[in-house]
Amino acid sequence: MRRTVFNEDQEAFRETIRDFIAAEVVPVHDEWLAAGQAPRDFYYKLGELGVFGIEVAEEYGGAGESSFKFQAVISEECARAGVSFGGSGVHTGLCLPYLQAYATDEQKKRWLPEFVSGAMMFAIAMTEPGTGSDLAGMKTTAKLSEDGSHYLLNGAKTFITGGVHADRVIVCARTAPATPEDRRAGISLFVVDTRSDGYAVGRKLEKLGLRTSDTAELSFSDVKVPVLDLLGEEGKGFSYLGQNLPQERLAIAMGAYAQAAAAVEFAKEYVRDRSVFGKSVASFQNTKFVLADCKADVDAAQAVVDRALDAHDAGDLTAADAASAKLFCTEIAATVIDKCLQLHGGYGYMMEYPIARLYADNRVNRIYGGTSEVMRTIVAKSMGL
Repeated sequence: MRRTVFNEDQEAFRETIRDFIAAEVVPVHDEWLAAGQAPRDFYYKLGELGVFGIEVAEEYGGAGESSFKFQAVISEECARAGVSFGGSGVHTGLCLPYLQAYATDEQKKRWLPEFVSGAMMFAIAMTEPGTGSDLAGMKTTAKLSEDGSHYLLNGAKTFITGGVHADRVIVCARTAPATPEDRRAGISLFVVDTRSDGYAVGRKLEKLGLRTSDTAELSFSDVKVPVLDLLGEEGKGFSYLGQNLPQERLAIAMGAYAQAAAAVEFAKEYVRDRSVFGKSVASFQNTKFVLADCKADVDAAQAVVDRALDAHDAGDLTAADAASAKLFCTEIAATVIDKCLQLHGGYGYMMEYPIARLYADNRVNRIYGGTSEVMRTIVAKSMGL
């Protein structure tokens, strides 16, 4: 079936991204894997290409586009080539919506031009050791100074993707204690300069997958954060976090679909070239049936993602819709990628093959952005259960 979700501009953008990946990423991606992160100067290249400014207003150096479908194109093309853009997805996919929605005009003038160029990379710090998905249980605090000029930030965060290279980090912290009636009360967001005294980047975490994204532990010891760097209103941080979750979960769903589609292509190419018992692996009925099942699953995931992308662009994507899309696409992708790895035999277990890296990268999709169990809870609640 002909796919209609992307317009001409987005398909032209696809060709640009595909050429960029071939020239700037594929030749050096193994070096990034060995280093455990993409180099900092790569983000300047993404800035020059215009990737960071697609959804930023023209007055700040962006293209002023409103569609999230450009980000879907990037996900698909990276998966197709078996590469990634490091931790930059957090910069645009997670951080930008908060800046667009809650930054003041003065803050946008300070931050967005360098956001677009890649000179100021952003990360977001929510998760803390021991709290996991329970964000209301966070213990990081931000206390307003007596003269009202700044906050003193204290605490620690973990699993912060982009945390090594970040120049600014959106930090969630308590400006007031939780109340018995509302554990979510009293949380605020701050855009913290990583050069501040008392700000420290701990160890870069060694992950199972997503090896080219820099994920770190962060700590704050009496970090002075100017009141001018409070993002939005004090005490409304938790509600802000909830408002961006549908887009975050859509991004994970479309990434999972893209990985599954890529896995089928990798497996199809491999079984055509590999011979056993004097015959190509592709010639066996089992191979054909397995790949046919995978193709059907990928088609279904594509339909879910495309419908969700249209709904998001129209402003109609609900939290339950996004949870359902994430649940379906991530679970289906896990099944498809596992089957495609199996068709590779022992070589599928070797990291030099893209299917092995894809298998490792995909696993986190059912965890971050809300676990599959959390997604099921959200969908069930939307059903009145």
